[in-house]
Amino acid sequence: MGTETIAPPKAAPWQRDVFDVLKEAGVKHIVYVPDAGHSTAIRLAEADNDIHSVVLTTEEEGIGYLAGAWLGGERGALLMQSSGVGNCINTLALPACARFPLLMVVTMRGDWAEFNPWQNPMGQATEPALKLMGVMTWRADEPEQVRPKLEGAATMAFNGDAACALLLGQQLIGRKEWVK
Repeated sequence: MGTETIAPPKAAPWQRDVFDVLKEAGVKHIVYVPDAGHSTAIRLAEADNDIHSVVLTTEEEGIGYLAGAWLGGERGALLMQSSGVGNCINTLALPACARFPLLMVVTMRGDWAEFNPWQNPMGQATEPALKLMGVMTWRADEPEQVRPKLEGAATMAFNGDAACALLLGQQLIGRKEWVK
């Protein structure tokens, strides 16, 4: 049995941009299910005394957590992989009905050069599923797109009480390979 690895192993500048934009937007809570594509932002959040980072057992827990943070007057963001979007479908009714800001950053799987066929169905359904649940989406496939698109999504989420997601394309993250 092998394990998944992600290339390139060195953090790209756009990965730092994800954390920096969240920090600049006043995010005080970063909730996540561990993911290699988000590892830089997660590591930086864990090291930042002004940000409460919470590892989740499943992605939909993050939506409830962030609703509570908002009720307490603080901003948060949910970091997850595209496969986790499927876990959130029912819970996405909460921001749709309660009109609170929800900012999600989603690393994509199953949309380019995917080695694991189990990732393909949700990878192909992620954006349409989010849109069906009333989430506004943007996609970044080039490093220079990450910062401005995430800044725009954060502005729309936090100033407009909207559910917003930035999808980080698999080409941006890098090809995952099965290592024996």
